[in-house]
Amino acid sequence: MGSPSGWLVVVDYQEVFRDPTSPWTTPCFDEIRPRIRSLVEAFGDRVVFTRFVVPDEPTGAWADYYAKYDYFTQAHAIPLFQLSEDPGDRPVVDAPTFGKWVPEVAELVGDGPVTVAGVATDCCVLSTVLPAADAGVRVRVASDACAGANDEAHEDTMRILGCYAPLVEVTTTAEVLGGA
Repeated sequence: MGSPSGWLVVVDYQEVFRDPTSPWTTPCFDEIRPRIRSLVEAFGDRVVFTRFVVPDEPTGAWADYYAKYDYFTQAHAIPLFQLSEDPGDRPVVDAPTFGKWVPEVAELVGDGPVTVAGVATDCCVLSTVLPAADAGVRVRVASDACAGANDEAHEDTMRILGCYAPLVEVTTTAEVLGGA
C-alpha cells in the first residue's frame, strides 16, 4: 500500500473543540483522533494543520460575533486554541476565519489533490472545502475523520458536500489509505 496522493489539511484540530467546557465543543472529537493520526502518518511531510485564532481587534460582523461569544476573547480561553497534538515540523497556518482555504494553505498544497479532516464539519471544514473546490482543487473529505457540532450536523454537511461531486469526494479514512 503506497502513500496517498496530494496533501492532507487538518482543519482546526484544537483543544477549543475538544474541551467539554468550551461552547464550541465537538462531541465526537476524541472518536476521530485515531483516524487523524493514521492520516497524518500516511501523508508524512505533506500535512498542513490549520488553527482558528481570535483576532486582536475583531472588525465588521466579527465584532458582533465576539460580542456574542466573548468567552473566546478572555484569557482563560487562550490555551484552548492550541493544537490537540504536536504537529512536529509540519506547517501550522493560523487564520481568524472559519474557512482555512487561505493563501498560505493554497500555496503549500498547490494543485492538490487535497484530503481534508478535522473540525467542525458543519463550520470550518465546510468553509474550507468549498473555496478549495471553487479554486479547482480536487478535494476528498475523510468523513470519519471529521466531527461536527453534533451527529446530525455532521451527516447533513456530508450530504451537502456530496452534491459537489466530482469537485468534492466524500470518502473514508480507509479509502484514502487504500484499505477499502
